[in-house]
Amino acid sequence: MQPARQVALDVLLAVRESDAYANLLLPTRISRAALSPADAALATELTYGTLRMQGYYDRVIAIAAGRPVDQIDAPLLDVLRLGAHQLLNTRVAPHAAVNESVGLARTVGSRSGTGFVNGVLREIGRHTPDEWREEVASRAKNEDDRLGALYSHPVWVVRAFRRSLDAEGRADELEALLEADDVAPRVNLIALPGLADLPDDARPDRFSPPGFTAAGGDPQAMVEEADGRIRVQDEGSQLAALALTRAQPVIPGERWLDLCAGPGGKAALLAAEALAGGASLVANELVPARAELVRRALAPVPLDVPVWEQDGTVIGEEHPEAFDRILLDAPCTGLGALRRRPEARWRKTPRDVAELTRLQTDLLDSAIAALKPGGVLAYVTCSPHLAETRGIVVDALERHGDVLEAQPTAETVQAFTSERLDLAGNPDTVQLWPHRHLTDAMFIALLRKRSA
Repeated sequence: MQPARQVALDVLLAVRESDAYANLLLPTRISRAALSPADAALATELTYGTLRMQGYYDRVIAIAAGRPVDQIDAPLLDVLRLGAHQLLNTRVAPHAAVNESVGLARTVGSRSGTGFVNGVLREIGRHTPDEWREEVASRAKNEDDRLGALYSHPVWVVRAFRRSLDAEGRADELEALLEADDVAPRVNLIALPGLADLPDDARPDRFSPPGFTAAGGDPQAMVEEADGRIRVQDEGSQLAALALTRAQPVIPGERWLDLCAGPGGKAALLAAEALAGGASLVANELVPARAELVRRALAPVPLDVPVWEQDGTVIGEEHPEAFDRILLDAPCTGLGALRRRPEARWRKTPRDVAELTRLQTDLLDSAIAALKPGGVLAYVTCSPHLAETRGIVVDALERHGDVLEAQPTAETVQAFTSERLDLAGNPDTVQLWPHRHLTDAMFIALLRKRSA
């Protein structure tokens, strides 16, 4: 049995059984298994590919097995998903996909279970990928169900994406967005401004001046060689932090706050920009383990950045009008990063949106209280859901209209991007998209506190 497949299955089991995060667990399992570079690449493709297309594979498996997937033992279902991915979306030889999957089934199921896995995967292998797509599509209840099935998204997420795109007059891009979510994202990096230069062979990002992709080689080796001054970071995440630091000229002595700083990528960029401009920075992260990640991310920047572990919803009360700039990268559903964290699409529900919007509102109120008159606040989420984005901002402007005003965020961001962004909708906000910008679907809104 090939070790890459065993590693992939172990991660799939942990994601389902323990709510593990694949992006954190997989590197550890690859290292522990001492996989070769080729096997590590295979384990990565099998893990993420299976998680991204899990919803679609479940439809195929249900048809091939003649029973709903909730009537299949969960560990065997994980094996079947892994086998279906190999049969339908990789160049793995069909006999190898089936035989290796049967071997995996022996480790998690009974003898009858291995026979069941063998039979289901052989049935899947009797039809082409195109035939399966036609069959799955023909059984859909409606258009949203069809798109959700074929592109492996929960129907409620499909509808949320449609509403968000429709708000920009771009509802016709829905299928392109869903397809982009199912493609492995490029590894994007940043050379922290003032601390590192883009490598000679780097491919500069389309939009973020300090961002780039590597021409070749191992990105992690590049990060280690630069002692963290070069780091992996999505281009959209870079633009969100830069929107705050470049909203207006930095005056030496300014005090900045990253209110929800974990895991620290944006904090490191803020720290580099603060160092260059003569500002100071405080990072806050409530969860101790994530606060430690923030400290590690900040370590390469020669700036003393205190890392608080406080409840962000009360910082405004404890530190009123204390900061000139505040980044609120609010906890959210993460629907903007489903290509990067594919398991999130199966964990979140509409109920999560309601709970998170309450938290986002409380955090934004706290940030407004902590902001000095004349100060700038960036409200950011890695979600395009209207309730987590425009809804939060509109509500805040209505409730704090006497002290708060929207800023032309699109104009601010366009002023420093290397290439003009294709943006639509409200010019006071920026919504990035995987299919249009090749970034996570980051939302950015700049707000200013009126001067007394």
